Amino acid sequence: MTHILAIDQGTTSSRALVFDADIKVAATAQQEFPQHFPHSGWVEHDPQNLWDTTVQTCRDAIAKAGLNASDITAIGITNQRETTVVWDAVTGEAIYNAIVWQDRRTADYCRSLRDAGHDAMITAKTGLLADPYFSGTKLKWVLDNVEGARARAKKGELLFGTVDSFLIWKLTNGAAHVTDATNAARTLLYDIHNGRWSKTICDLFDIPMQMLPEVKDCAADFGVTAPEHIGAALPILGVAGDQQAATIGQACFKPGMLKSTYGTGCFALLNTGDTPVKSTNRLLTTIAYQLDGKPTYALEGSIFVAGAVVQWLRDGLQIIGSAAETQDLAANADPQQNVIIVPAFTGLGAPYWNAECRGAVYGLSRNSGPAEFARAALESVGFQTRDLLEAMRADWQGHGADATLRVDGGMSASNPAMQFLADIIDAPVDRPQVLETTAMGAAWLAGQRAGLYPDMQGFADNWAIERTFTPDMGPDLRKQRYDAWQRAVKATMTV
Repeated sequence: MTHILAIDQGTTSSRALVFDADIKVAATAQQEFPQHFPHSGWVEHDPQNLWDTTVQTCRDAIAKAGLNASDITAIGITNQRETTVVWDAVTGEAIYNAIVWQDRRTADYCRSLRDAGHDAMITAKTGLLADPYFSGTKLKWVLDNVEGARARAKKGELLFGTVDSFLIWKLTNGAAHVTDATNAARTLLYDIHNGRWSKTICDLFDIPMQMLPEVKDCAADFGVTAPEHIGAALPILGVAGDQQAATIGQACFKPGMLKSTYGTGCFALLNTGDTPVKSTNRLLTTIAYQLDGKPTYALEGSIFVAGAVVQWLRDGLQIIGSAAETQDLAANADPQQNVIIVPAFTGLGAPYWNAECRGAVYGLSRNSGPAEFARAALESVGFQTRDLLEAMRADWQGHGADATLRVDGGMSASNPAMQFLADIIDAPVDRPQVLETTAMGAAWLAGQRAGLYPDMQGFADNWAIERTFTPDMGPDLRKQRYDAWQRAVKATMTV
């Protein structure tokens, strides 16, 4: 038993990775699943798709590694955060589709919270903003709009959880209704300072607290899988939301260390140690990880659309056949054109938090084509990252927010995107040898808990750079390009 199984349940696909005793990937399996968009700004998943693809990829990855399920020491889980599931406490059947983190249907309710003056209290307790991004208002919407849901919840017949909780409940056949501190910290219902669910906020949202899962450390005993699902009774020993798992996988264990993950969205986290830094620039104060009962905090900037803008080029505009084509296209773009895409498909996240605005394209000419769109798509990620880093520098002045940026996620494999990122933020960008940092973080949590993997320092010592991108853009051009981006964002938010 020298392998760890990491479940990485993401926004567009479920993945399973088998890691060996040296924390190297031995095998991986992945399955995409459908996205559902019932109305403008609404995004849903069928929870059965999440469950089915998770189980199948686990079985496939173990088989690809040439192992039996009984060869697995433990399971670590990382997941898309904020996505909300409500299910029957007996059957495990969801009563409504999973409402995805990108979903904006509760924008009016969040506005009413702000108008009534509740936002300061919510931020003080949770570190978050009264925004549709988070789970709490999604849960309220389900209870308000699914017939009989709130009455059933008050009787203890319904359970709420983020995707990790739902999967663990299913994997253990209902024996464990649990989550970890990082996922709890993204619900808008959890007091990150006192480490407990907030009765004040639950009462405000009219959410019965008996629906909520037990909150544990990131490395803890979360339950044991029923043998019929994956093939053996396996302990689940590590759980973290995807961005926190990536922070762990990037070994950002010291205050001032900074990582940014480029998946469907983009998420930058700055480790602030045992101090929860209150943002004055509309960033989020959150839990980076919690071990041995002690939370480590972070400032986080969340961008809703990063890799998703490339998916839009592929699936929406159909000007590329695969994401990899954007690199060559971008390299051949006309340097005299300055096409800017503001990918506010579901509003803008940090530091703007504008749920109502929608995407826009600026600077088009008769000669603008696929190459210019590809370059603008990649550059939009760099521009948005700079927005976040500017806010972090303002919030944590003199405490290391100018450190090298460690990157991971699918889009980090794009050399043009990472070079532009280094250019526009005017700082080095380090890409690790292992880009599977999210799954690696979950695997390390479980493996360390099981005694298979080294401690935090030993893990950090093994982190290795594949390439460093250094800035190669003059200051005048950098200012010109970023000023144009800021004008485009301002115009987008005023349409």
